[in-house]
Amino acid sequence: MLFFSLFLLLGLDVNMPPKIESPIDYNIVEEIPVSNIEIMVFNDTLKSKLETNLDTISYADTKTDIDQLRKRLKEKHKLDKISLDYIKTVFTTHLVDKIIPHWYGTPWSFGGHTAVPNQGKIACGYFISTTLRDMGIKLNRYKLAQKSPIDEGKVISCGSDIYTVVQDVPEKAFEEIDRLTKEGLHFIGFDEGHVGYLLKREGELLLIHSNYLSPVSVCIEPLKESRVFKSFSKFHLVEISNNDFLIKRWLNNRTVL
Repeated sequence: MLFFSLFLLLGLDVNMPPKIESPIDYNIVEEIPVSNIEIMVFNDTLKSKLETNLDTISYADTKTDIDQLRKRLKEKHKLDKISLDYIKTVFTTHLVDKIIPHWYGTPWSFGGHTAVPNQGKIACGYFISTTLRDMGIKLNRYKLAQKSPIDEGKVISCGSDIYTVVQDVPEKAFEEIDRLTKEGLHFIGFDEGHVGYLLKREGELLLIHSNYLSPVSVCIEPLKESRVFKSFSKFHLVEISNNDFLIKRWLNNRTVL
């Protein structure tokens, strides 16, 4: 996306993938408990200590578990046994604590489009589209990843509000983003150059993205300390956790893109 000519000079991989999406084969397994994540911050470096059993839970099994969970939630919601707010919380917890942690440390490249965590490389747009797809949202990950940040946000919004923040001073941009966001997960587009997830958890804003700067991989870091964040002055924000339209499409297995 960003600084294309610079990537060429640095010899980075810019080959684009085919535009035909392959089908997913899900198998049935028992539900696996949600993993826990402890985030430790030291000055400018954020180290993620994942207290999970990812070594024993395959990514394929995680996706299957979530697919079966979605079906159970749909039936319970249909019978008025659970609320949509409860489903939103479950959706967010599984995406943030079960799908995304598999991807931490996967190398970034401009043309990276691997569908398997830590095998190959992944660009920022493909990280978003692939994790949403693997969470069970029906979309073509290639088409979504190849859109501009604002157009990617429009697809994810499913018609909900999109907030645009324009501030030359990072501190002011952070304050406005903090004011506009609720607890939960959001999509954030950085002008025309980058995309990621914005997680607000217990009041703290965390950026989860495939980072083209250090560590040049998928990572989670405080938004306020992010070098990527500080290099932009325009941001597009879209609700994910609190997006009724998106969550209902996921629950009912309806196509988003």
